[in-house]
Amino acid sequence: MENNALVPGEEAESPISSLLIDISNQLQGAMQNMLKMTSEVDQSIAEIATDMEKCKESVFEKGRMLEEDRERFQKAALAVLEMLNGSGTT
Repeated sequence: MENNALVPGEEAESPISSLLIDISNQLQGAMQNMLKMTSEVDQSIAEIATDMEKCKESVFEKGRMLEEDRERFQKAALAVLEMLNGSGTT
């Protein structure tokens, strides 16, 4: 009879073991997917950081060019004012 007692117990453990193995496999798959997504996010962050740096450099260059244009227009405007003031006094 002891032998009969082990057989039902083994049958009861088999579905539990199967369930645990299934859950473990699902968990492992989910963790692998999370690692893959984390890697993709890290790559995207690096690309965004590179793009941001390029944009900052571009903005700086455009700002420098605008400042140079402003100075040229200011000098031209002062030259015109001097010419107008000079022709009015002669």
